[in-house]
Amino acid sequence: MVQLITPTGARRQNPVFDPWVASLTPDELRGLYEDMVVVRRTDAEATALQRQGELGLWPPVLGQEAAQIGSGRALRHDDFVFSSYREHGVAYCRGVKPAQVTPVWRGVAASGWNPYDVNMAAPQVIIGAQTLHAVGYAMGVQNDGDDAVAIAYFGDGATSEGDVNEAMVFAASFQAPVIFFCQNNQWAISEPVGLQAQRSIADRAPGFGIPSLRVDGNDVLAVMAATRVALDRARTGGGPTFIEAVTYRMGPHTTADDPTRYRPQGELEEWRAKDPIARFAAFLTEAGILDDAFAAAVAEKADAVAMELRTACIALRDPAALTVFDNVYAEPNSTIDRERDQYTRYLAMFDDGETDAATATAASGTASGAAAATAPGAAPATEGTDR
Repeated sequence: MVQLITPTGARRQNPVFDPWVASLTPDELRGLYEDMVVVRRTDAEATALQRQGELGLWPPVLGQEAAQIGSGRALRHDDFVFSSYREHGVAYCRGVKPAQVTPVWRGVAASGWNPYDVNMAAPQVIIGAQTLHAVGYAMGVQNDGDDAVAIAYFGDGATSEGDVNEAMVFAASFQAPVIFFCQNNQWAISEPVGLQAQRSIADRAPGFGIPSLRVDGNDVLAVMAATRVALDRARTGGGPTFIEAVTYRMGPHTTADDPTRYRPQGELEEWRAKDPIARFAAFLTEAGILDDAFAAAVAEKADAVAMELRTACIALRDPAALTVFDNVYAEPNSTIDRERDQYTRYLAMFDDGETDAATATAASGTASGAAAATAPGAAPATEGTDR
């Protein structure tokens, strides 16, 4: 397993992977530390918002910051990300604003951002489906003669899904410029990784004809180096790469989960000793790159970003009821028209329902109007409504 920084913060030399991070300046190294601290702080704020009833659900990223920041910061702007629902750190790297993260989890929007503004698709809740999307996009890039790369993020549990395996077949067959980035956080909800993978997950990819790397996912430098290797291979015609980032989900699967019911006693403490932020801070401190003043400034920024996320979340308002039917199809559709009519009549059954339905209808517009607004060549009626 590739490791450049030990859990105690000591630097390990690696002649193969060291050159891929040798160009990082002290400012860039401090930036990686800042990214991880900000992401952890905003993740804690979102978890608190869910506990306070402001979000319906939240999938914490606690413990996986290095895997996401190390890989996310290795990408170019024109690379395209296809993620699962937990990649808040990658979204931060891509430029997604705090105000754009929570609408989906509050249940007021189908997507918080326009994918083409940040080159990152809306988070995929269907386990593993994003791997197929990434391969399809990569094949399109290949046909265009470009050197951009697609990257798909997924967990260890997703590797048991047919979609992931089918995606690897296509990627290998067409030598698509795509990275399969598996964050092995040890638990597929309540199922331990050892139950579904009798060998390391990275060992599966070579069977498809895809080279693989197994990296310490709590080591931000090792993750960045491995990702840069895979990106270079893809850009130069070498095809796909599978990266298994071995990390740990320190929190619950989502805020609806109680990990104490299935995790063995002592496991969490064992992984706390490998904390990605603590080890990188120790490395930077020893190297004279991190001091108390900078750490305090980063903590202050993290609090400010967290407050921005909280303020934006609480300010969200429920959309008009009938807008759920907008932007489903680009052209008029009789099924949607019928369902909209049925739901309008359903709302009218309740007190003030007729007023609510009329308001919703006015807000969403007529079926033909909504369809026209999303017809090919026209701008979407509302931002972030990709389905």
